Amino acid sequence: MGNCFSVQCSFENILIRGWDCIVRRANYVCKLKKTLPTLSTALAELRVKKNDVQREVDLAEQRQLKRLDQVQLWLSRAETMITEAENLIADSPQQINNLCLGGCLSKNCLSTYKFGKKVAKMLQDIRDHMSKGVFDRVAETQPAASVVVRPEDRTVALESTIDKVWSCIMDNDVGIIGLYGIGGVGKTTLLTQINNKFSTTPNDFDVVIWALVSKDYNVEKIQDEIGANVGFSNESWKIKRVDQKAVDINGVLRNKRFVVLLDDLWKRVDLNKVGIPEPSQENGSKLIFTTRSLEVCGEMEARNKIKVECLKLEEAWKLFQEKVGDETLHSHPDIPKLAKQVAEECCGLPLALVTIGRAMACKTTPGEWNYAIQKLKQSTLPKMENEVYPLLKFSYDYLSPTMKCCLLYCCLYPEDYTIPKSRLVEYWFCEGLLNEFDRISEAQMQGDHIINSLIYACLLERAEESFDGEERVKMHDVIRDMGLWIACELEEKEKSFFVKAGAQLLEEPDVKAWEGAKRMSMMHNQIKVMRGTPKCPNLRTLFLSRNKFQAINDGFFQFMPQLTVLDLSRNRKLYALPKGISELISLECLDLSETGITELPMEMTSLTKLKMLDLSYMEHLERIPQNLISSFSKLQIFRLGDLPISDYHEEDNVLDWDNDNERLIEELKSLQHLNILRIPEIQNMSALQSFLSHHLFRCSTEQLELRDFRETNVFNVLCLENMERLEILRIGGCGNMEEMKMEKLHTRGSPSTNYTSRFHTLREVRISSCYKLKDVTWLFLAPNLRYLAIWHCSEMEEILSEGRLRDVADEVGIPYPTPFLNLQTLSLRELPELKSIYWDALPFPCLKRIYIEDCPKLKKFPLNSDSAKGNHITIKGERDWWEQLEWENEATRNAFLPSFQAY
Repeated sequence: MGNCFSVQCSFENILIRGWDCIVRRANYVCKLKKTLPTLSTALAELRVKKNDVQREVDLAEQRQLKRLDQVQLWLSRAETMITEAENLIADSPQQINNLCLGGCLSKNCLSTYKFGKKVAKMLQDIRDHMSKGVFDRVAETQPAASVVVRPEDRTVALESTIDKVWSCIMDNDVGIIGLYGIGGVGKTTLLTQINNKFSTTPNDFDVVIWALVSKDYNVEKIQDEIGANVGFSNESWKIKRVDQKAVDINGVLRNKRFVVLLDDLWKRVDLNKVGIPEPSQENGSKLIFTTRSLEVCGEMEARNKIKVECLKLEEAWKLFQEKVGDETLHSHPDIPKLAKQVAEECCGLPLALVTIGRAMACKTTPGEWNYAIQKLKQSTLPKMENEVYPLLKFSYDYLSPTMKCCLLYCCLYPEDYTIPKSRLVEYWFCEGLLNEFDRISEAQMQGDHIINSLIYACLLERAEESFDGEERVKMHDVIRDMGLWIACELEEKEKSFFVKAGAQLLEEPDVKAWEGAKRMSMMHNQIKVMRGTPKCPNLRTLFLSRNKFQAINDGFFQFMPQLTVLDLSRNRKLYALPKGISELISLECLDLSETGITELPMEMTSLTKLKMLDLSYMEHLERIPQNLISSFSKLQIFRLGDLPISDYHEEDNVLDWDNDNERLIEELKSLQHLNILRIPEIQNMSALQSFLSHHLFRCSTEQLELRDFRETNVFNVLCLENMERLEILRIGGCGNMEEMKMEKLHTRGSPSTNYTSRFHTLREVRISSCYKLKDVTWLFLAPNLRYLAIWHCSEMEEILSEGRLRDVADEVGIPYPTPFLNLQTLSLRELPELKSIYWDALPFPCLKRIYIEDCPKLKKFPLNSDSAKGNHITIKGERDWWEQLEWENEATRNAFLPSFQAY
């Protein structure tokens, strides 16, 4: 009986539990229509709450605070819940459709039950999470790295550079950063600001260490400065050996994420010897240093090299105003204008602006300001001599003796003058400064090395190249003033500099100025006559170019026995040389280019040491005496021509290339040391073949002009491929020339060599009045072409022809390269049939200028939105032509729209 009761009770319990389960499941189904709207409401409230918390976090992080971990966890969980709830609501219509009998049953009870259970759980989870989303604070102050804040000057216009450096610091791929620039430009100020920024800006570094390196690099001194920052400052540590200190420092730093700031590097610092672990992506540490030399940046393996530039005009004026003060600037109506002139003389160098600004802060009369301007122009203002030049001189002191001489030589040129690199090197060579080589072709390598070294040391700057692609350099004005200060005041052996370049002189200097002078420059003045007979036994260099000379006294050169370089160029009204030029028995360089001289005196035969003679652009030159050129047996550089020679024929010695080329060629053939040659135009194919048959001419000619080839309708351009120095090629007036072909040439028994390397020296090509020429596809063989001008070719249809290019590439067995990678200037004029420059878009990484005139059928450029990126392009043409151009897309058109300038 008892057992029957027990079985009955168990059965009743099972029924009750089963019923409860059925009821709960039925509730999930029956309440689904009510629960879903409630879930939607809760979801909306969670979104609002999450947005509110996120907004608080964003505002806190803008104040450089760090969000709390619990807040980040809550936001992440909220984001996940929102996604899950949205998915449930998205799936709800199907489950609602399964309901029947007023929502009490479902066509698929199990599925609807499970869904209803998820909805109910999500609703509860959201309510629980909402209750946890109440925070007293959402962020806290982030601890900065351990850093010693250094005193800093208020800076002008460094913000963008600081941002650039900080961006590199935050980049995990960048471990070593080099900041380089001219002395006094503000590198230490910049590094100080970076140091202090670590104390105020949230970062993940453990320690920031500053160490001054300076010119007298000492490993132990750097170690002591680092040791003081990482806990090694007692006397027992200081007396340890350098290698022991390195081990100690390395042991500390390799377990930290560090930043080491090294100020004023003059040469490579061996990090291993100091004990600094090499910064890497793995350890996340940084090394940042300042230097005056780009070369040091390379030696230190800097991943990023950032140049600290001089201030622009407006920025410089702002800094200068701050240092002078409003009271002084407003003390007289004339002073603001004069103050601007003083500021301009500082040429954006912060050190000069600050030093001179402070010195002028108490000068309240126009006279004092005018005096300062004159002294600055003469490089003799005491404040500059005492405070600015000595700092800059550290860079000069670090140069080799040869580099010092070469740098001071650049001071002979006027302020802001852009100096052609090739001419500068040629002068150095003739002066004997490039003493490693006897030939100019080899000495140019040494000259290029010196120029690059001076650029890396921030003592010279690269200037914008001329339109034809000639490379130029210039000196910062304050560096030039420092150089003149050294040459004229400090160095005993260089005290003989006399420089009045661009000084508006109307007359030659007083006789006393010549005495003892070694190098003199009176370039860019207004002198008309040289009347005197100066005595200057030590004079080696005399720059007189771009004056207004009409005459030079016959005895002017009588007492200049050591004169080595004489530059008379660009004196267009100078029609005759004095016979007394024969006295210059030591002369090695004579530059008469762009003068009005009509004939050379036979007395020049006494110039037996002459290595360079430049007669280019002498449009009035009518006579070179026979056997004069051949008398210069040491001549290495000879330039003649570039402009039409007069047709004067009355004397046997008249220079006429067409009639007397054999005589001149014979004279030139005798010059066994010839390295660089320019000649007047060649006017027929037989003359060209004769010229090219001489090895001396093939390996020395830098410019070739072919004109009026009337008998030639097909010209094989590859006949020029063995001209080793050819830089400039001009072809004009060849009215019958229909094709410039590229036909393989074969020497006896051997095929021609690799064509990809041909014409690699060619930088300028001008083609004009070749009326039947249809394309110049051969230009793809000139990879370093910088200047291209094609004018007055009435049947020219394409610059580079796709069909011809493919045929030639197949014939010579090479894949053709991307053309015009070095092109800077493209000039196309009066080409009525021209339709294409190239059939596809080109990168044009160096392009700066495009000139288009009377090319009505040229409707498309080989440009896309990626072409010439980062370049400041100028495109000049007629407005009607520009408006009809077809572009690849609107983005390309918009990219080049600011470049256009209408004629």
